[in-house]
Amino acid sequence: MRMSGWSRLILASPWMSTFLRRCTRRSSTLWTRERSPKISKPSGSQKPIVFIEAGIHAREWISSATSIWIINELATSTDPEIAALLNAADWYVVPVANPDGYEYTQATDRLWRKNRSVNKNSTCRGVDLNRNWDSHWMEVGASSDPCDDTFAGSAPFSEPETKLLSNAISGLKENIKAFVSLHSYSQLWLTPWAYTKNPPIDNAVLMDVANKGASALQAVNGTVYKVGSPALILYAAAGGSFDWVKEKAGVQFSYTLELRDTGKYGFLLPVDQIIPTGTETWVGIKTVVKLILKM
Repeated sequence: MRMSGWSRLILASPWMSTFLRRCTRRSSTLWTRERSPKISKPSGSQKPIVFIEAGIHAREWISSATSIWIINELATSTDPEIAALLNAADWYVVPVANPDGYEYTQATDRLWRKNRSVNKNSTCRGVDLNRNWDSHWMEVGASSDPCDDTFAGSAPFSEPETKLLSNAISGLKENIKAFVSLHSYSQLWLTPWAYTKNPPIDNAVLMDVANKGASALQAVNGTVYKVGSPALILYAAAGGSFDWVKEKAGVQFSYTLELRDTGKYGFLLPVDQIIPTGTETWVGIKTVVKLILKM
Protein backbone atom coordinates (compact mmCIF):
# COMPACT_ATOMS: atom_id res chain seq x y z
CA MET A 1 0.00 0.00 0.00
CA ARG A 2 1.41 3.38 -0.97
CA MET A 3 1.14 6.05 1.72
CA SER A 4 2.65 9.15 0.16
CA GLY A 5 0.53 11.77 1.88
CA TRP A 6 -2.36 12.62 4.18
CA SER A 7 -4.99 11.16 1.86
CA ARG A 8 -8.53 11.04 3.19
CA LEU A 9 -8.86 7.69 4.90
CA ILE A 10 -12.45 7.32 3.78
CA LEU A 11 -11.05 6.88 0.27
CA ALA A 12 -8.31 4.46 1.28
CA SER A 13 -10.25 1.29 0.48
CA PRO A 14 -13.82 0.05 -0.01
CA TRP A 15 -13.96 -1.65 3.40
CA MET A 16 -12.72 1.53 5.09
CA SER A 17 -15.40 3.60 3.41
CA THR A 18 -18.07 1.12 4.52
CA PHE A 19 -16.80 1.05 8.11
CA LEU A 20 -16.65 4.84 8.43
CA ARG A 21 -20.16 5.27 7.04
CA ARG A 22 -21.42 2.70 9.54
CA CYS A 23 -19.86 4.55 12.49
CA THR A 24 -21.11 8.04 11.75
CA ARG A 25 -23.86 9.56 13.87
CA ARG A 26 -26.07 9.63 10.78
CA SER A 27 -25.90 5.87 10.26
CA SER A 28 -24.65 4.32 13.49
CA THR A 29 -25.41 0.62 13.82
CA LEU A 30 -24.49 -2.02 16.36
CA TRP A 31 -21.18 -3.78 15.91
CA THR A 32 -21.45 -7.48 15.16
CA ARG A 33 -18.77 -10.13 14.81
CA GLU A 34 -19.73 -10.44 11.16
CA ARG A 35 -19.42 -6.69 10.54
CA SER A 36 -16.22 -5.60 12.25
CA PRO A 37 -12.67 -4.47 11.42
CA LYS A 38 -11.16 -7.91 12.04
CA ILE A 39 -8.02 -9.34 10.46
CA SER A 40 -7.61 -13.04 11.10
CA LYS A 41 -6.59 -16.39 9.70
CA PRO A 42 -9.40 -18.94 10.08
CA SER A 43 -8.84 -21.71 12.58
CA GLY A 44 -10.91 -24.30 14.31
CA SER A 45 -10.69 -22.68 17.73
CA GLN A 46 -11.10 -19.33 19.46
CA LYS A 47 -7.87 -17.35 19.41
CA PRO A 48 -6.65 -14.55 21.67
CA ILE A 49 -7.53 -11.06 20.47
CA VAL A 50 -5.43 -7.94 20.02
CA PHE A 51 -7.59 -4.79 19.87
CA ILE A 52 -6.21 -1.52 18.50
CA GLU A 53 -8.18 1.74 18.58
CA ALA A 54 -7.04 4.89 16.77
CA GLY A 55 -8.33 8.31 15.83
CA ILE A 56 -10.56 8.89 18.84
CA HIS A 57 -9.24 12.47 18.82
CA ALA A 58 -9.99 13.90 15.40
CA ARG A 59 -6.85 15.96 14.84
CA GLU A 60 -4.43 13.12 15.63
CA TRP A 61 -4.10 11.98 12.02
CA ILE A 62 -0.89 10.02 12.55
CA SER A 63 -2.72 7.61 14.87
CA SER A 64 -5.17 6.65 12.12
CA ALA A 65 -2.44 6.49 9.47
CA THR A 66 -0.39 4.20 11.71
CA SER A 67 -3.35 1.89 12.26
CA ILE A 68 -3.80 1.70 8.47
CA TRP A 69 -0.13 0.74 8.18
CA ILE A 70 -0.71 -2.05 10.72
CA ILE A 71 -3.81 -3.27 8.89
CA ASN A 72 -1.89 -3.37 5.62
CA GLU A 73 0.97 -5.31 7.19
CA LEU A 74 -1.42 -7.86 8.67
CA ALA A 75 -3.43 -8.21 5.47
CA THR A 76 -0.70 -8.27 2.83
CA SER A 77 2.70 -9.08 4.31
CA THR A 78 4.43 -12.35 3.43
CA ASP A 79 6.76 -12.03 6.44
CA PRO A 80 6.75 -15.32 8.43
CA GLU A 81 6.74 -13.32 11.69
CA ILE A 82 3.45 -11.65 10.76
CA ALA A 83 2.00 -14.94 9.53
CA ALA A 84 2.81 -16.40 12.94
CA LEU A 85 1.05 -13.49 14.68
CA LEU A 86 -2.06 -14.09 12.56
CA ASN A 87 -1.95 -17.77 13.41
CA ALA A 88 -1.67 -16.92 17.09
CA ALA A 89 -4.26 -14.14 17.43
CA ASP A 90 -7.20 -12.36 15.86
CA TRP A 91 -6.65 -8.63 15.31
CA TYR A 92 -9.35 -5.99 15.60
CA VAL A 93 -8.19 -2.59 14.38
CA VAL A 94 -10.46 0.49 14.51
CA PRO A 95 -8.60 3.14 12.49
CA VAL A 96 -11.02 6.03 12.92
CA ALA A 97 -12.92 5.89 16.20
CA ASN A 98 -14.22 9.43 15.67
CA PRO A 99 -15.24 9.56 11.99
CA ASP A 100 -17.38 12.71 12.12
CA GLY A 101 -14.66 14.61 13.94
CA TYR A 102 -12.05 13.31 11.51
CA GLU A 103 -14.13 14.45 8.54
CA TYR A 104 -14.48 17.89 10.16
CA THR A 105 -10.68 18.20 10.40
CA GLN A 106 -10.49 17.45 6.69
CA ALA A 107 -13.07 19.99 5.59
CA THR A 108 -13.20 22.76 8.20
CA ASP A 109 -10.89 22.82 11.24
CA ARG A 110 -7.63 20.84 11.09
CA LEU A 111 -7.12 21.03 14.88
CA TRP A 112 -10.59 19.92 15.95
CA ARG A 113 -10.40 17.31 18.75
CA LYS A 114 -13.92 16.24 19.74
CA ASN A 115 -16.75 14.53 17.90
CA ARG A 116 -19.52 16.64 16.37
CA SER A 117 -22.35 16.15 18.87
CA VAL A 118 -24.94 18.85 19.27
CA ASN A 119 -24.88 19.76 22.97
CA LYS A 120 -28.08 20.68 24.75
CA ASN A 121 -28.38 24.35 25.75
CA SER A 122 -25.09 25.25 24.10
CA THR A 123 -23.95 26.56 20.76
CA CYS A 124 -20.65 24.70 21.23
CA ARG A 125 -20.46 21.31 19.59
CA GLY A 126 -18.64 18.11 20.39
CA VAL A 127 -17.66 15.75 23.19
CA ASP A 128 -14.15 14.57 23.99
CA LEU A 129 -14.61 10.85 23.35
CA ASN A 130 -11.59 9.99 25.47
CA ARG A 131 -13.27 11.52 28.52
CA ASN A 132 -16.63 9.83 27.89
CA TRP A 133 -15.90 6.27 29.05
CA ASP A 134 -17.37 4.96 32.30
CA SER A 135 -14.13 4.87 34.24
CA HIS A 136 -14.02 7.48 37.03
CA TRP A 137 -15.91 9.77 34.66
CA MET A 138 -15.45 13.50 35.39
CA GLU A 139 -13.19 12.92 38.40
CA VAL A 140 -10.13 14.66 36.98
CA GLY A 141 -8.83 16.19 33.76
CA ALA A 142 -12.27 16.60 32.20
CA SER A 143 -14.66 19.51 31.77
CA SER A 144 -18.40 19.99 32.18
CA ASP A 145 -18.30 22.97 29.79
CA PRO A 146 -19.38 22.01 26.23
CA CYS A 147 -17.10 24.72 24.86
CA ASP A 148 -13.96 23.07 26.29
CA ASP A 149 -11.86 20.57 24.34
CA THR A 150 -12.08 18.12 27.25
CA PHE A 151 -15.88 18.26 27.64
CA ALA A 152 -16.79 14.79 28.91
CA GLY A 153 -20.39 14.72 27.70
CA SER A 154 -23.66 14.66 29.61
CA ALA A 155 -23.03 11.19 31.05
CA PRO A 156 -20.68 8.22 30.60
CA PHE A 157 -21.20 6.68 27.17
CA SER A 158 -23.50 9.48 26.09
CA GLU A 159 -21.94 9.27 22.62
CA PRO A 160 -22.66 6.67 19.90
CA GLU A 161 -18.97 6.26 19.15
CA THR A 162 -18.05 5.25 22.70
CA LYS A 163 -21.18 3.12 23.01
CA LEU A 164 -20.26 1.20 19.87
CA LEU A 165 -16.67 0.64 20.93
CA SER A 166 -17.47 -0.31 24.52
CA ASN A 167 -20.17 -2.73 23.38
CA ALA A 168 -17.74 -4.30 20.92
CA ILE A 169 -15.04 -4.69 23.53
CA SER A 170 -17.50 -6.05 26.10
CA GLY A 171 -18.54 -8.72 23.63
CA LEU A 172 -14.94 -9.78 23.06
CA LYS A 173 -13.42 -9.15 26.48
CA GLU A 174 -12.99 -12.78 27.51
CA ASN A 175 -10.48 -13.22 24.70
CA ILE A 176 -8.81 -9.81 24.46
CA LYS A 177 -5.21 -10.16 25.64
CA ALA A 178 -3.91 -6.76 24.57
CA PHE A 179 -5.50 -3.37 23.96
CA VAL A 180 -3.66 -0.41 22.42
CA SER A 181 -5.08 3.09 21.98
CA LEU A 182 -3.10 5.15 19.47
CA HIS A 183 -2.83 8.92 19.97
CA SER A 184 -0.46 11.79 19.27
CA TYR A 185 1.73 13.48 20.21
CA SER A 186 4.57 13.27 22.81
CA GLN A 187 6.33 9.92 22.20
CA LEU A 188 5.01 8.20 25.30
CA TRP A 189 4.17 4.57 26.04
CA LEU A 190 1.48 5.00 28.68
CA THR A 191 0.45 2.45 31.28
CA PRO A 192 -2.62 2.52 33.56
CA TRP A 193 -3.84 4.46 35.33
CA ALA A 194 -4.67 7.84 33.83
CA TYR A 195 -7.04 8.93 36.59
CA THR A 196 -4.68 8.43 39.57
CA LYS A 197 -1.00 8.29 40.45
CA ASN A 198 -1.61 5.07 42.37
CA PRO A 199 -0.43 2.15 40.21
CA PRO A 200 -2.41 -1.04 39.55
CA ILE A 201 -1.36 -4.14 41.45
CA ASP A 202 0.24 -5.63 38.34
CA ASN A 203 2.19 -2.48 37.52
CA ALA A 204 5.57 -4.25 37.48
CA VAL A 205 4.65 -6.58 34.62
CA LEU A 206 2.82 -3.81 32.75
CA MET A 207 5.92 -1.61 32.95
CA ASP A 208 8.27 -4.45 32.00
CA VAL A 209 6.33 -5.27 28.83
CA ALA A 210 5.93 -1.58 27.96
CA ASN A 211 9.65 -0.90 28.38
CA LYS A 212 10.47 -3.78 26.06
CA GLY A 213 8.03 -2.46 23.49
CA ALA A 214 9.48 1.04 23.70
CA SER A 215 13.02 -0.32 23.36
CA ALA A 216 12.07 -2.32 20.26
CA LEU A 217 10.40 0.76 18.77
CA GLN A 218 13.49 2.88 19.45
CA ALA A 219 15.75 0.33 17.76
CA VAL A 220 14.07 0.98 14.38
CA ASN A 221 14.73 4.72 13.89
CA GLY A 222 16.14 5.90 17.21
CA THR A 223 12.82 7.40 18.31
CA VAL A 224 12.83 7.64 22.11
CA TYR A 225 9.64 6.96 24.08
CA LYS A 226 9.15 7.62 27.77
CA VAL A 227 7.24 4.92 29.66
CA GLY A 228 4.86 5.43 32.57
CA SER A 229 1.34 6.31 33.59
CA PRO A 230 -0.34 9.48 32.29
CA ALA A 231 -0.86 10.79 35.82
CA LEU A 232 2.89 10.59 36.46
CA ILE A 233 4.49 11.58 33.15
CA LEU A 234 1.77 13.52 31.28
CA TYR A 235 -1.36 14.61 33.18
CA ALA A 236 -4.20 12.98 35.09
CA ALA A 237 -7.40 12.40 33.11
CA ALA A 238 -10.45 10.27 33.83
CA GLY A 239 -12.94 8.69 31.45
CA GLY A 240 -10.44 7.34 28.93
CA SER A 241 -10.67 4.16 26.92
CA PHE A 242 -7.59 2.34 28.13
CA ASP A 243 -8.44 2.78 31.81
CA TRP A 244 -11.97 1.46 31.14
CA VAL A 245 -10.65 -1.51 29.16
CA LYS A 246 -8.46 -2.56 32.08
CA GLU A 247 -10.76 -1.64 34.96
CA LYS A 248 -14.17 -2.62 33.57
CA ALA A 249 -13.44 -5.08 30.74
CA GLY A 250 -10.70 -6.83 32.71
CA VAL A 251 -8.02 -6.75 30.01
CA GLN A 252 -4.68 -6.90 31.80
CA PHE A 253 -2.44 -5.37 29.15
CA SER A 254 -4.01 -2.05 28.20
CA TYR A 255 -1.80 0.72 26.83
CA THR A 256 -1.96 4.12 25.19
CA LEU A 257 0.75 5.20 22.76
CA GLU A 258 1.30 8.90 22.14
CA LEU A 259 3.06 8.82 18.76
CA ARG A 260 5.45 11.31 17.13
CA ASP A 261 6.63 13.91 17.75
CA THR A 262 7.58 15.82 20.91
CA GLY A 263 6.27 19.20 19.82
CA LYS A 264 8.21 20.52 16.83
CA TYR A 265 5.28 19.80 14.52
CA GLY A 266 2.76 18.44 17.03
CA PHE A 267 -0.51 17.47 15.39
CA LEU A 268 0.74 18.84 12.05
CA LEU A 269 3.27 16.06 11.50
CA PRO A 270 4.82 16.18 8.00
CA VAL A 271 3.85 13.49 5.54
CA ASP A 272 7.41 12.19 5.36
CA GLN A 273 7.02 10.92 8.93
CA ILE A 274 4.02 8.69 8.20
CA ILE A 275 5.98 5.61 7.14
CA PRO A 276 8.75 5.89 9.77
CA THR A 277 6.09 6.29 12.48
CA GLY A 278 4.12 3.34 11.16
CA THR A 279 7.12 1.03 10.87
CA GLU A 280 8.54 1.75 14.33
CA THR A 281 5.16 1.62 16.07
CA TRP A 282 4.36 -1.70 14.43
CA VAL A 283 7.67 -3.17 15.66
CA GLY A 284 6.90 -2.01 19.21
CA ILE A 285 3.38 -3.45 19.13
CA LYS A 286 4.57 -6.76 17.63
CA THR A 287 7.13 -7.04 20.41
CA VAL A 288 4.63 -6.60 23.24
CA VAL A 289 2.04 -8.86 21.60
CA LYS A 290 4.55 -11.69 21.27
CA LEU A 291 5.48 -11.28 24.94
CA ILE A 292 1.87 -11.19 26.09
CA LEU A 293 0.84 -14.23 24.07
CA LYS A 294 3.57 -16.25 25.79
CA MET A 295 2.23 -15.44 29.27
